[in-house]
Amino acid sequence: MKLSIIVPIYKVEQYVHTCLESIFRQGLEDDIFEVILINDGTPDKSMEVIQDIIESHKNIRVINQENQGLSMSRNNGLKIAHGDYILFVDSDDLLIYNTVPFLLNKAISSKADLVVADFQKMTNEQITQFLKEPFVKGDGKTEEKNGEQLFLQDLNPHYCCVWRTLYRRDFLNKNNIRFVPNIYFEDVPFTHECYLKANQCLRVFWPFIIYRNGNESITSSFNLKKGMDYCTIIGKLWVRSHDEILKDQIKQKIQNHVFVYFSMLFYALTASTTIPRSDKVYLLNYLKEQVPDLSFKNGYKQRIVSFLYKRMPSFYMALRIIFAKYFNRLFWNIRHIILHKQN
Repeated sequence: MKLSIIVPIYKVEQYVHTCLESIFRQGLEDDIFEVILINDGTPDKSMEVIQDIIESHKNIRVINQENQGLSMSRNNGLKIAHGDYILFVDSDDLLIYNTVPFLLNKAISSKADLVVADFQKMTNEQITQFLKEPFVKGDGKTEEKNGEQLFLQDLNPHYCCVWRTLYRRDFLNKNNIRFVPNIYFEDVPFTHECYLKANQCLRVFWPFIIYRNGNESITSSFNLKKGMDYCTIIGKLWVRSHDEILKDQIKQKIQNHVFVYFSMLFYALTASTTIPRSDKVYLLNYLKEQVPDLSFKNGYKQRIVSFLYKRMPSFYMALRIIFAKYFNRLFWNIRHIILHKQN
């Protein structure tokens, strides 16, 4: 068994059939890969609409469980996976037809711990149009790197997405790398640990998956649970950045990532219209309890933000609220006008 594709399923009735179709349009023989579907207690008809595909392929295994969330669904899939390599696919996304074999062959021939490829973000309308046209894949330029190089050169804190990578199963098991249960943003610590512990890696410039870009923004979907999970992620990365076995440049980049997530948290915290002020104050105090020594020193911006956060947190939050309400909106209006004139 060369490949295990793990697909958690929860409230994706509209998209899951297209997702599974794309998996079985990769030109792979059924006997060299398996598809593990995790029915995470979905209350809709997601499982019913893919019954025809399940009945047509003997290499599909279905796990039915009570709702446990994305992290545990992936972990449970890993427990029973047999493939040399693991691919996580979100059930509202889809694989570009006939692209996975190229990456799988690269992985098998090199025995790489990680094979990190490219992806494309598309709306529903763009996906519909994309599937009607022939896709030009490019030449699949490949760079060999170790985990540290991959981490320093390629890991973007905004795109810590597990579904753009093939993982060698023995590597994950040997290092006991699993998803943190019961949290949002579970891709972040998982991805960081993989990059930091990997030896041989491949960076392949080859788009193979389409990320379905929804309309839900971080500010409209933000809630207390997500805020607390953001704090958890910040805390875990902050502790990791102080690991003595890491090189100084690795530590610094992790702390820079922490600053990015800290900024994203405060943006959501101050711009959100769905969370009451009492919860915002609670999250501010919760972060201080979780990471009491949080401090940023890389450049003037980080130092100023760190000073305001530690010494004048209420004032800093008020500044962020003003920025979110007025200056941020003004910036995007000006940008829209400039782009409109250019077009």
